[in-house]
Order: sequence, then C-alpha cells, then structure tokens
Amino acid sequence: MTETGPTPTPAQDPTPAHTPTPTRARTVPKAVLAEHDGPVLHVRLNPWGQDDTLDAVVLDDLVALLDDLHERPDIRILTLSSLGTDFSLGADRAEYQEALAADPSGVALRRIADKAHRLCQALENTHAVTIARLHGRVIGAGLALASFCDLRAGADTSRFRMPEVGIGLPPAWGGAMGRLVSEAGAARIRELMLTCEVFDAGTAQRIGLLHRTAPLDQLDKAVESWIRPLVRRSPEALVLTKRMLAGFARADRTADVSLLDSHLLAASLHQRARG
Repeated sequence: MTETGPTPTPAQDPTPAHTPTPTRARTVPKAVLAEHDGPVLHVRLNPWGQDDTLDAVVLDDLVALLDDLHERPDIRILTLSSLGTDFSLGADRAEYQEALAADPSGVALRRIADKAHRLCQALENTHAVTIARLHGRVIGAGLALASFCDLRAGADTSRFRMPEVGIGLPPAWGGAMGRLVSEAGAARIRELMLTCEVFDAGTAQRIGLLHRTAPLDQLDKAVESWIRPLVRRSPEALVLTKRMLAGFARADRTADVSLLDSHLLAASLHQRARG
C-alpha cells in the first residue's frame, strides 16, 4: 500500500467509522489511520477505501502502532474500526499464494502468518482497553482480529463468517481459535467453523462475539457510551483488571497450540498447491 503521486482523498463511505470529538492530533499512516483524541486512540483500517483485507502491510502497521503504545501510558483506550464498506474481508489469500509461489519452502508464508500471531498477542496484551467497532462484513481473519479486543460493538446489519474450512484451510489465522472458543464457547464455534455459515449481529451477540449491537447510525454512540465511563476509571485498576482477566482466559486455554498455526497454514497451502 505504498502511495505514489498525490495523496488520495479517503473514500466517502456510507458506513463511516467512529468519529472522534474535534480536538485531536492526527498522524499520517501507511495502511491504517490513527487519530488521537486525548486518552483515546482511534485506529481505522482501510483509510483510502482500497482494500478490506488484512495483508502484510496492514499487519506491520498495526504491530508497529501497538509496539509504540508501550511508550504511551497516557493512551488508555484504543478503538479499532474501518473506513471501508466492510470491517474486514479477512486475510489476503492472493498474498499467501504469491508468497508460496515465490518461496515454495513456505518460509515467507510463515513470516506473514507469524505477523498475524504477533499482532493478536499485542492487541490482547496492550495496557489500553480495546474496543472493536464492526460494520458490514466481518470475515475470517477480520473476526479473529476483532475477537482479541476487550469490547466489541456491531451494527445490527453486520454479517459474520468463518470461511476457512470451506476454502480448504485450517482456521489458523493469528492463533485465534483459543480466543474464539474462550469468548463464545466451544460448541458454537465448532458449528460455525465447520459449517462456514453466515451469521448475523443478533447471533454474534447471543454467543458472546458482540457485547452490543446498534443501528448503524447509532453505532458511534454505542462506542462512546463505553468510552465516557472508561476514561474516568483508575488507569492502574483498568490495567490490573485486564491482566487478571487475561490470566484466567489463558488458564482456560492450557492446550493452546496457536504457536503452530503459521506452520499449519503454510503446510495446508503447500499441499493445495501441489494438487
């Protein structure tokens, strides 16, 4: 997503992401847009309306942003949204195929997959309270990424799907299987992963993948209703509570093999390429 020529004007999206209050400092990103609003950092995918997938450039930018957040204790809340028509259509399969064609050993592909794992771990472990604002389609890796946020609000028109099995791949992106099972329960995640069925926002809320749903034009207010009380909470109490909750969640995932996910993904794609 390297820019050439004049800087493009961000696409006018009929489903705009959360808009901060006026007083803010703006940074110029590569593949994501980051806006500071006091103690809140608003991170937006697909700022130029070009691509709704999570390719390696997007992963690099998000990992770098979360790494920088270690030095910003003043940032207490991070919102994650998209300026595209959809929150995310998942991983960039074309990029995977190109990486495997260029390096049949699978090393290049595993590097991309490892970036996804590092991103999800960084999102889970950041000191800031993370809020996902979801609209449109939330597919595969996009749903996996959102699941690592502390709180998730979705438009009542949003649609969700985990399509990996249907395209011949294991649901291995970002090491998210353990997180999804922890958040929504093994029985429901098993059904949704094996059937690859589309499910709506109401279902996502009932099983725990969404905490709140709202009409699209009220979604920003739903996010703001979390932000207002959170900024008044003790920063130390929020950080310690997040660590305690993460500790309990990891204890429930004692058989988590997510570190092997990049190898499983590479092996599956390699096998498919060989026919």
